[in-house]
Amino acid sequence: MNISLANLRQNYTRFGLREADADRDPIQQFKVWFEEAIAVQIPDANAMTLATATKEGKPTARIVLLKEFDEGGFVFYTNYNSVKGQQLQDNADAALVFLWKSLDRQIRVEGSVEKVSEEESDRYFASRPLASQLGAWASQQSQAIGDRAVLEQCFRDLELKYAQGEVPRPPHWGGFRVIPTAIEFWQGRPSRLHDRLCYHLQADGTWTRQRLAP
Repeated sequence: MNISLANLRQNYTRFGLREADADRDPIQQFKVWFEEAIAVQIPDANAMTLATATKEGKPTARIVLLKEFDEGGFVFYTNYNSVKGQQLQDNADAALVFLWKSLDRQIRVEGSVEKVSEEESDRYFASRPLASQLGAWASQQSQAIGDRAVLEQCFRDLELKYAQGEVPRPPHWGGFRVIPTAIEFWQGRPSRLHDRLCYHLQADGTWTRQRLAP
């Protein structure tokens, strides 16, 4: 089958994004859009692309899940020894992308990353299902293993070890917070004349906003 990628296109006609309708605070605007994504039951609305880079600037990207957000930033959890965990500890610059295709919307976030507190990581870990807690111990994320049987045996061993007790949070597992310095809201519009509103954080903690050409 021959597929012409050049002819794969869509004319976006759903909504507009006017300055008069957008909140002056990008976190509040994110909240509005996120709640709308949940309301229309977009699958995995909290899924986001996380882009990181090595100390030398070599980029890597993958999908992670947003678990919290507020004025302080966007939080996700991972193994600190994973590729992304190591890169974020070597190079704190990161970017996020949310894509909600059925709403013709995209949000880009740029900023720096810090670990969340031990208390925050403990609290979230305790809320996870037991199998997910055991999985955090069983998986040496991003490390090569002989085969799947090794992973499954490790998981079974952990089930026995913690059969009668609480599973503690692994010291190598916890949260990162992306502290935004720029947030862009993209709304698909007809004739490729999309709406783009970009917010930039100022030194005094306020946000400026400008419209970008599509």
